[in-house]
Amino acid sequence: MASPLRFDGRVVLVTGAGGGLGRAYALAFAERGALVIVNDLGGDFKGIGKGSSAADKVVAEIRRKGGKAVANYDSVEAGEKLVKTALDTFGRIDVVVNNAGILRDRSFSRISDEDWDIIQRVHLRGSFQVTRAAWDHMKKQNYGRILMTSSASGIYGNFGQANYSAAKLGILGLCNTLAIEGRKNNIHCNTIAPNAGSRMTETVLPEDLVEALKPEYVAPLVLWLCHESCEENGGLFEVGAGWIGKLRWERTLGAIVRKRNQPMTPEAVRDNWEKICDFSNASKPKTIQESTGGIVEVLHKVDSEGISPNRTSHTAPAATSGFVGAVGHKLPSFSSSYTELQSIMYALGVGASVKNPKDLKFVYEGSADFSCLPTFGVIVAQKSMMNGGLAEVPGLSFNFAKALHGEQYLELYKPLPRSGELKCEAVIADILDKGSGVVIVMDVYSYSGKELICYNQFSAFVVGSGGFGGKRTSEKLKAAVAVPNRPPDAVLRDATSLNQAALYRLSGDWNPLHIDPDFASVAGFEKPILHGLCTFGFSARHVLQQFADNDVSRFKAIKVRFAKPVYPGQTLQTEMWKEGNRIHFQTKVHETGDVVISNAYVDLVPASGVSTQTPSEGGELQSALVFGEIGRRLKSIGREVVKKANAVFEWHITKGGTVAAKWTIDLKSGSGEVYQGPAKGSADVTIIISDEDFMEVVLGKLDPQKAFFSGRLKARGNIMLSQKLQMILKDYAKL
Repeated sequence: MASPLRFDGRVVLVTGAGGGLGRAYALAFAERGALVIVNDLGGDFKGIGKGSSAADKVVAEIRRKGGKAVANYDSVEAGEKLVKTALDTFGRIDVVVNNAGILRDRSFSRISDEDWDIIQRVHLRGSFQVTRAAWDHMKKQNYGRILMTSSASGIYGNFGQANYSAAKLGILGLCNTLAIEGRKNNIHCNTIAPNAGSRMTETVLPEDLVEALKPEYVAPLVLWLCHESCEENGGLFEVGAGWIGKLRWERTLGAIVRKRNQPMTPEAVRDNWEKICDFSNASKPKTIQESTGGIVEVLHKVDSEGISPNRTSHTAPAATSGFVGAVGHKLPSFSSSYTELQSIMYALGVGASVKNPKDLKFVYEGSADFSCLPTFGVIVAQKSMMNGGLAEVPGLSFNFAKALHGEQYLELYKPLPRSGELKCEAVIADILDKGSGVVIVMDVYSYSGKELICYNQFSAFVVGSGGFGGKRTSEKLKAAVAVPNRPPDAVLRDATSLNQAALYRLSGDWNPLHIDPDFASVAGFEKPILHGLCTFGFSARHVLQQFADNDVSRFKAIKVRFAKPVYPGQTLQTEMWKEGNRIHFQTKVHETGDVVISNAYVDLVPASGVSTQTPSEGGELQSALVFGEIGRRLKSIGREVVKKANAVFEWHITKGGTVAAKWTIDLKSGSGEVYQGPAKGSADVTIIISDEDFMEVVLGKLDPQKAFFSGRLKARGNIMLSQKLQMILKDYAKL
C-alpha cells in the first residue's frame, strides 16, 4: 500500500475556515502534520457581523488533537494580513486554500449595487488579494499550491445568483492564468466546484440533502490537489457526496460561413447554424494557443476559395485604407556578412550533426565540399523583420506585438558562398485584409555585388488589425500547396534537443519568447517555444538529405506555412511526397501528431541539370594556368618525383567562398599526372585554398604554414604529406 500523504512542515492558510468546508479542510490538513492558519471573519453567511469565536473553536479543536494552528480574524480583502500571520508564526507559506465566501441571493432585477459589489469583493477580489500576498514568497521558495473555489452556479448559472455566478466563474479564469504563470516556479493552481452542506448551501438545498453532502467528502480532493506530489495544474473539478469529476472545455468544429464571391451575412450564419452547433467530432482545446492556433489555417482556407471581404450586408460599401500607401515602400537596404563560423552555427542550430557523416560538409570548414545549408538564406535576410523596421513604415499603425510568422518562401539562384557579404533590399510587396487580421507580405532580395543570390518572402499575420476593406488575395504572394492525398513516399525524424532554441537563437533571432520562461509564460506558453524557422531548417534538411543526397546545388526553392508551435525536446517528423522535381512535405511533432508545418514544398533542380564539370568561372582562374604548366613540366621529371612523393593530392580552388575548380596532382603512379577534377581513386590529402591565396603561395608571397594556421589554407587527410609536397616543390623549382 502506498505511503499516506503527509504535510509535515508545510504551512497551510485556509480562508473561511470557521465552519463548513473550511473547517473540514483545516482539520484534515492539521491531522496530517500541516501547520494551519485558520482564517475566519466571524460573520454570518451574508457577510454581516464579525467575531473571533468561529476561528478560535477550530484552532482549539486542532490543538486538542495534537496539531498546530493559529487563528486569523481579518477579511480576505486584507490578504497581506493573512499571509503575514503565517510568516510571523511559522516563517513561510506553502499552501493557500481560497474558500471564504458569502451569499446575497437576489433575482437579477432586484440585485443592488451593494449586493453585487460585496460578492465580487469577497469571492473574486478576496481570492486575488490573498493569493497575491503569498505569490512572491512561493516564487522565492520555488514551491506553492493554491486552491480556488468556484461553484456549479458559476459554471452553469443558477437563478437568483447572477452576482455569485459572475464572481465564481471569474475565479476560474484567475486560476487558469495563475496555473500558466506559476508553472515555471513549481506553483500549481487548481479549482474545485464543491457540493457540500454549509451555512451557504443550506439556503438553496433541501435540508436532508445538506445533511448528506458532508464537507468531509470534499476535503480529500483538496488535500490531494495541495500535496507536493500532485502534478495537476489548471484543473477544474466538481466534487460532492464522495464523487469527483474533472471538467474541460469542448468546442464544435464549427463552420466557415463566408462563401465564394458572397459577403458574409446574418443569413449565412442562420443557414449554417446546425453545423456551428454540432458537437460531433468536437475538439477539446486546453490552451489559448490551441484555441487560436487554427485561425491562420482557417484564413488560408477561405482565401483559397476566393472569399470576399467581411461585410454584414449585401451592400458592399466602398472602402479605402491608409495601408495601401505602404505597399511598395522600400525599407533601408542593409548588409549581411557572415563567416564559416555563422554557417556552421546555423547548421548545428537546425539539427545537422556529425552523427550523420553526410552532414560533415555543413559543420566542418575543412570538408572538401564544405557548404552552407540553403535555408541559411533566411538568416541573411531576417534583419528586415527583426530590427523593427516595419514599425517605421508610414501607414503601418499595427501592434506588432501581435504579429505571427505565417508563411515563408526562399529561392536560391546559386548556392550560398561559404562566407561573404550580401547586400539586402526589402520592400513591402502587399498588404492583405483577412478580416480578423492583416497579412504583410515582404520581399527581400540579397545580392553579391550586382548578382542576385537569393530571394525571401516573409508573410506576417498581425492579429486583430483587419476589417479595413482591403483585398484578401494577391498574385504577389507565393502560394502554399496542399500535400498529396496519399501515404508519404518518405518519412524522416529528428529529435530536437532541450537546448535547440538556445542554440538556434545564436543565428540572430533574439526573441525572448524562445529562451525566457517568464516571457513565454506571459505569451501563454508553458515554456519557451522553438523558432518556426528552426523547424523550417530541420524540414528542408530532411528533404535535401532524402531526395538530393545533400547536394546544395540542387536546391531551388522552399515554401512553408507555419501551423503550430514546437517545444524544444520534441521530435520533428517530416513526411515527404515526390512529384517530379517538387517535394511536397508536412512536418509533425512525433509525440503528439500535431502538424506544425503544412502545405509546404521544396523545388529541386533536376539531377541532370547540375553540371558535373568545373563551373564556368573556373576557366578564368589564375590557378588553372599554374596547374596546366605543372602538368607539362611533370612529364620530364615525373618518375623521379613520384618516387619521393608516392601520394595523390586533390586541390579545391575556391572563388567567392565556393569551390570553383578541382584539380588532382597524382604523384603515386607512373610518371605522375595532373588533371582537372577530383581524384579518380582516393586522394591522400585534400587542400582547400582560394584562387588568390594559391597564387600568393606560388609567387612566394604567402607561407603555406602561416596560411594553414590562419585558416586561409585548409587540409584534410594525411596533412603531413602537404609538407612533403612543399619540400618537393622547393627541390624541383622547375615545377
